[in-house]
Amino acid sequence: MKIKIITLIGLLFFSLPLMAQDACSTYFPFKEGAKFEITSFNKKGKKESVVNYEITSINNNVANIKAKISDAKGKEVTTTEYNVTCDGNSVSIDFKSLMNPDMFEQYKDMDMEMSGTNVEFPNNLKVGQTLKDANLKMTLNMSGIKMNMTMDMLNRTVDAKESVTTTAGTFDCFVLSYDTEMKMGMKMNFKNKEWIAKGVGVVKSENYNKKGKLMGYSELTSFTK
Repeated sequence: MKIKIITLIGLLFFSLPLMAQDACSTYFPFKEGAKFEITSFNKKGKKESVVNYEITSINNNVANIKAKISDAKGKEVTTTEYNVTCDGNSVSIDFKSLMNPDMFEQYKDMDMEMSGTNVEFPNNLKVGQTLKDANLKMTLNMSGIKMNMTMDMLNRTVDAKESVTTTAGTFDCFVLSYDTEMKMGMKMNFKNKEWIAKGVGVVKSENYNKKGKLMGYSELTSFTK
């Protein structure tokens, strides 16, 4: 089964939600009904896909996020859901958010088991800070044939503060970086950067191969609360 690796890596990391600020969390607060859009591009700036997110419900500091993924022409590919939990000091994003939504469609006829460690973002981000690693483990089973995939987010650090402009506006951001290691028959390594703004969330992300060459990027293109 073929997977477009560049598209896969570009989609793996834009699933983090983008929300408005409240007392629960500085960077990923909850507001029911908030909607936001992330558009992904290849390294030459050609649009590859769009994901529209909506916070559909909030119960006991757990927000349900619905994501609809569309191709470059606007045709819906699939939808998925995951949770984000706030404890007042940080937010914990369901490890299933690391899963490319398109892969749910590709593997819909297989039995799928997932486990992992959630992605955490503390409220008190500061330059020089080290963040916790995260990982996703997935087992696919079709007619007794099993296929395993793992993905690890490693060496997560807060590196700088920068201003970023997208079609959604201009934002003052912290710059985060981390390494990604994927294993699915073979091991692949990538480097990633993301820009996260107070009261908004992830505004932009860039994905690089192990040699440091840009593979693709994603940007916040719409945000309503």
